[in-house]
Amino acid sequence: MAILVDENTRLLVQGMTGRAGTFYTDQAMRYGTNCVAGVRPGRGGTSHLGLPVFHNCAEAVKETKANASLVTVPAPKAADAMIEAIEAEIEVVVCITERVPQHDMRRVKDALKSSNTVLIGPNSQGILTPGQCKIGVMPTVDAKPGHIGIASRSASLTSEVLASCSAANLGQSTTVGVGGDVLHGIGFVGCLERFRDDDDTKAVVLIGEMGGREEELAAEYLASVDYGKPVVGLVVGRHAPVGRRMGHAGTLSVFGNLSADEKTSLLRDAGVVIAKDASDVVRSVNSCLS
Repeated sequence: MAILVDENTRLLVQGMTGRAGTFYTDQAMRYGTNCVAGVRPGRGGTSHLGLPVFHNCAEAVKETKANASLVTVPAPKAADAMIEAIEAEIEVVVCITERVPQHDMRRVKDALKSSNTVLIGPNSQGILTPGQCKIGVMPTVDAKPGHIGIASRSASLTSEVLASCSAANLGQSTTVGVGGDVLHGIGFVGCLERFRDDDDTKAVVLIGEMGGREEELAAEYLASVDYGKPVVGLVVGRHAPVGRRMGHAGTLSVFGNLSADEKTSLLRDAGVVIAKDASDVVRSVNSCLS
């Protein structure tokens, strides 16, 4: 089993005929993801990479039964693309686009409220269920099927932790990159809820950082429920200068008042096993499962 995507996922790619869309569609297809269509206004009725291209998501869903979308549309139009996918009732929408304006994301958040769509991103590395489905830019070379769920705010740390887990025979059920922007879709709590309900996920790894409130919300959630599965947490940025942007908008501490150490303390108090650094995640997971 897995969360959100699996071998039954039928993917369409918005902006597929562009440079990024072409590249990431090809990668997904090579991995084995079931890509069924592309969307590009004005290009409907054509084909690209052997797939039919439609004017909009509604047409694509009607003809192909697509239930997931990858948004590769440039930032000025990315919000419109996400909203189009939401209005087409697509179940999972992954947006890898960076620098989507925050006022545009307000419109996306409003659209999500009255829908059943799960949004991953924007500025996300995507989602990966090893051996079944890859949507986005998630690395696959080190991924292995298994029983560890991973939810992360950091793309680079995701790669490192995923590789070290696989090397230690700790395969993954699903890995989710929640996105590096302040305003985004699914967060740690949404991932935790789904991993809790997934019988095949035996433990969860949360990879957090300074800025934002994802770690605080996760701690509040875990403290309020009998989660039933071990959760390992890693919060990086302990030595980052206060108030300085570190990589992306989500790490800017003005958008979250707590330091990395304070977030770590909250998670520990909520029952999370804390890894000292990325190299300590495997030991922490194994200690929980032994």
